[in-house]
Amino acid sequence: MFFRNIHTRIKIIIIIIIILFILIMGKVFYIQVIDYNKINKLATNLWSRNLPLEANRGNIYDSNSNLIAGNITTTSLVLIPNQIDNKDEVASKLSEILNVSYDDMYKHVSKKTSIERVHPEGRRLSYEVADKINDLHLSGVYLVKESKRYYPYDTYLAHTIGYVGIDNQGLSGLELTYDKYLTGSNGAIKYFSDAKGNSINWSQIYEKPQDGMNITLTINLDIQEALERELDNTVSMYNPDQALGIVMNPNNGEILAISARPTFSPSNYQDYSIEAINRNLPVWMTYEPGSTFKIITLASSLEEKIVDLDKDTFYDSGSITVGGATLHCWKHGGHGAETYLQVVENSCNPGFVNLGLKLGKDKLFDYIDKFGFGVKTGVDLNGEADGILFDVDKIGDLELATTAFGQGVSVTPIQQITAVSAAINGGILYKPYIVKSVNEPETNSVILKNEPTIVRKVISEDTSSKVRYALESVVANGTGHNAYIPKYRVGGKTGTAQKVSNGKYMVGNYITSFIGFLPADNPEVIVYIAVDNAKGVTQYGGTIAAPIAKNILRSSIDALKIKEREDGMMKEFNYIDKTYYVVPNVIGMSVSDATKELKPFKVEYSGSGNTVSFQSPSQNAQILEGEVVRLLLTE
Repeated sequence: MFFRNIHTRIKIIIIIIIILFILIMGKVFYIQVIDYNKINKLATNLWSRNLPLEANRGNIYDSNSNLIAGNITTTSLVLIPNQIDNKDEVASKLSEILNVSYDDMYKHVSKKTSIERVHPEGRRLSYEVADKINDLHLSGVYLVKESKRYYPYDTYLAHTIGYVGIDNQGLSGLELTYDKYLTGSNGAIKYFSDAKGNSINWSQIYEKPQDGMNITLTINLDIQEALERELDNTVSMYNPDQALGIVMNPNNGEILAISARPTFSPSNYQDYSIEAINRNLPVWMTYEPGSTFKIITLASSLEEKIVDLDKDTFYDSGSITVGGATLHCWKHGGHGAETYLQVVENSCNPGFVNLGLKLGKDKLFDYIDKFGFGVKTGVDLNGEADGILFDVDKIGDLELATTAFGQGVSVTPIQQITAVSAAINGGILYKPYIVKSVNEPETNSVILKNEPTIVRKVISEDTSSKVRYALESVVANGTGHNAYIPKYRVGGKTGTAQKVSNGKYMVGNYITSFIGFLPADNPEVIVYIAVDNAKGVTQYGGTIAAPIAKNILRSSIDALKIKEREDGMMKEFNYIDKTYYVVPNVIGMSVSDATKELKPFKVEYSGSGNTVSFQSPSQNAQILEGEVVRLLLTE
């Protein structure tokens, strides 16, 4: 019995030992096979170190591969506290070079971490500061490459491009909208260290950073420069509250140029308010468009065949009464008997009221909807507004009448130029866009490509042809005469809209505008300019905005290589066609560049060479179109 119990206990012990052995072997198998990667990673992290290498953010180019947003290489300070023997000395020297307190720097050098990035005082260091740190040869102190966003044209396209934060993350504009494409993947120099944190030099591994995707825009930099220059001149001459411009290809929705004033510097965004940075006026601002909206009433009336421009007539007495209210023409006493082509040329409000009443509210507002007003265009820019239209159910004859000549409705500039493009391009409404493609940086292969998008057909080609004819006549014979360019067929329409504040129209405060295009019979480019509350001048779209658009159209002729024509409408010139221009600074430019800048003037040269060393009149002088600017040339 005794021996039998011993044998039983031995068997139990053996079974327990076997079970324990199986468990141990199972655990070893689990560690060595199943959980190997996790445990190996944890172990490696105890003695591996990474010095970060920042990837370049993707470049942004115009349609001709001109760099608009790029990167410059800077350095940043990284510390490995375990490798710093004399923390007092290192903190003292670094605080002196970086101009920060000793206490703040000592916190960095003594921090209980494997790698410490000195932020923000050690970020984006100048070459001078980086050299001073490098010359110290301090253990545990490293300078690593970082990329800083670079905008070679500074304020150009500022609201559209946007800006980035200190970590190169997009914070507004295209930098934000396309941030996932523009942002690259950081690399590192990996090395292994001993228990004290000292580098084991033979174990370094280089992980290459992957740069972000590049973006190509529809922007034409030559036209963009012309728009920026003209807006600067506008600010100098008229000191407006705001000014803006958009240039588009009316045949596909490509934005060729876009800008506004006031503007900001993306490299110094901290110096501006959030409102100033984020308000991209061409897509954000809403206002009553005034007479440029008459193009929509005209197109709708022609499409519905309620008017013949040359045969039908209207008598303008200077006012018209609708719904108990008297609506006045801008010309005191009116224009008298007119054809409807002259109604368009003269921008006659009573004549357009009559067209609106003939159309009726249902038809007019149906066309307004079809032309894209009251909703976002869908342009690939953030911050776009909807605009404001009357509720059709609450529209009476008075609201219908004022809408017909552009008062009482609120639109955005991008809506306006997109709608008018449809009116003149054969009747097709396109979705506007500014990003042409996203490309892989090394192979330039296309990752994403935007194509022209047709929203809908709005009017017929025949109607569109009649609209173009009428608007060319506006420039040749009517209120848009200041946009006339000899040997080029220009069409357009002026606008002068009284501003509203607290539900009331302001006295002497207008948004003057002009929308123009060429060639008038087959448009390749369309320009919209709006100037808010110009000072020291009679506020009319024809006297303020039309000359600005004319200069941009002239630059577009060169940029797009549009040929001269001899078959356009002829214009009767008179003394009021002369306008004043601000003389730009051309000193230091080549002869060809200076000539382009001085397009409105007659240029005379003296001296020899190809570089302008002196000009008369000097920069910012205001002189008449066609007057002489003299340049001294040197080698």
